[in-house]
Amino acid sequence: MRRAAPVLPVLAVVALLAVPVAGPAGDGSAGSGTAADAASALLVVFCLVRVLRDRSRPLTRTAALVLGLPVFGVCVAAITSYDPASSLPGVARYLQIFVLVPGALLLLIRHRRDFRLIAWSMVVLALVQGLIGVVQYLTGTGASYMGEDVRAVGTFGPTDVMGMATVVSYGLVAAVGLALGAGAEPGPAGGRDVPRRRRAAALGCAALLFLPLVLSFSRGAWIATVVAVTLQLALSGLRRAARVALVAAALGVVLVGGLGIGSQMVSERLGSITEVTEAPDRSVTDRYTMWAAAAGMWRTDPVTGVGVKGFPAYRDSHSSVALSSGSDTAGAGKAFQRQPLLSPHNMYLLVLSEQGIVGLLALAGSWAALLVLALRRLPGARRGHTGVDCALVAAGLLIWQLVDFGYADIGGPSTVLTAVVLGLAAWWALDRRAGLRENGGADQRTVTEVGVA
Repeated sequence: MRRAAPVLPVLAVVALLAVPVAGPAGDGSAGSGTAADAASALLVVFCLVRVLRDRSRPLTRTAALVLGLPVFGVCVAAITSYDPASSLPGVARYLQIFVLVPGALLLLIRHRRDFRLIAWSMVVLALVQGLIGVVQYLTGTGASYMGEDVRAVGTFGPTDVMGMATVVSYGLVAAVGLALGAGAEPGPAGGRDVPRRRRAAALGCAALLFLPLVLSFSRGAWIATVVAVTLQLALSGLRRAARVALVAAALGVVLVGGLGIGSQMVSERLGSITEVTEAPDRSVTDRYTMWAAAAGMWRTDPVTGVGVKGFPAYRDSHSSVALSSGSDTAGAGKAFQRQPLLSPHNMYLLVLSEQGIVGLLALAGSWAALLVLALRRLPGARRGHTGVDCALVAAGLLIWQLVDFGYADIGGPSTVLTAVVLGLAAWWALDRRAGLRENGGADQRTVTEVGVA
C-alpha cells in the first residue's frame, strides 16, 4: 500500500465507476457529474499538492507542449464563441478529460508496476461491469433493444448504453496487452513462473470479457476493439498474431454459434454496419444526419467553430428533416423516455463544428503526438525486455480510443475513464522513467531518444 500510495487516487477514480449511475436530468441528459468525476478533481488536487511539495520541474518541454495543445484550441473556441458563458462548462470538461487528469497520471506514475496496477484495476472494473451485463442479458433486465430488455449496460443504465461497452473494451484491450507482453521480460530473479501466471490470468480475463462486449450490441466498440487488438498482435509478432486470431475465432464460434448466445441479434447488428445506404436503421440515419449538421456548422465558422457546447443550439438549423427528435431509452430499471440528441456521436466532427480547424488540429495533434511517441518506444522496450506489456497496453488503448472517436464522443459517466486511458498513454510516451529497468538500471538508448525528443 505504501508503494502504491501515489496512484491510490487513480484507483479510486476507476473503482467509483462501478457505482450505479443516478437517474438522468429533467431534460433527459445524463446529468451533471458522478462520484468518479469528483474523485478525478481530488486526483488533480492531490497531484498539485505533491508537485508543490517536491518543488521540482513537473513536466518536460515535450510533455508540456503535447498536453498543452488542447488548452490552446478549446480556449480560442471559447473566447470566440457566440455565447462564451455557456461554453465555460464545456471548457472545464475538455480540460478535465484531455489535460488535467492525463497530466496528473503522468506525474503520479513512477514505475511500470504503478502502470500495471492501474491497468489491472481497469480489467477488474471491466469484469464487474461485464458480469452485471451478462446477468442483465440472461435475466431480461438490461436496456431495451429490438423490443426486448436484453442489452448489457452494466451499472450505467439505458441513458448511457455505451458506458459498459467502453469499460469492457478498455479492460479487454488492457488484458490482451498485459498477456502479450508478460513473457517478454523475466520475472524476479530471472524466474519465468511469474510472467506465465500473469499471461494466463490476463488471457483468462480477456476471454471472459469477450461475451459482455458482444452482448453490449455496440458496433463502434466492436470495430475499435478488433482494430486495437489486431494492431497489438501485429506489434507483438505476426506468428503470435495468427495463433491468437485462430483462438479468438474459435471462441466466437463457440459462444455465438455453438451456444447461440445472442446469435440472431448479433448477426443483425453486424449486418447493420454495412447497411448505411440501402436500409439503414433509425440510429444510423440519425448519426449520419448529425454528422452532416456538424459539417455544416464547420462550413459556417471554419476557423474557430460555433463555440464549445454550441452543437445543440445550432443542430436544427443545419439538420435535414431525416433527423428524429431523439432516441428511445427504456429498461434496466428505468421507464421509457426520449433521449435528446445533443452531439454528433463523432468526436472529430464535434470538435470541428464547435472549435473549428484550430481546435481539431490542436486536439488531434496532441493525440497523434502521443501515439507516435508511444510507438517509437516499443522497439527499444522489445530489445531491452523492459515494459513490453506497458507499451502494448498504452498503444492498444490509445488506438482503441482514436478509432472509437469516429463513432462516439465524450459524454456520460464513463468519460472520466477516457482521461485515465490518455494518462497511461501519456506516461508511456513522455516519461523517461518508462524506460528504466526493474532493477533500477535503464535502457540507455531509450532514455537518450526520449531526452532528444
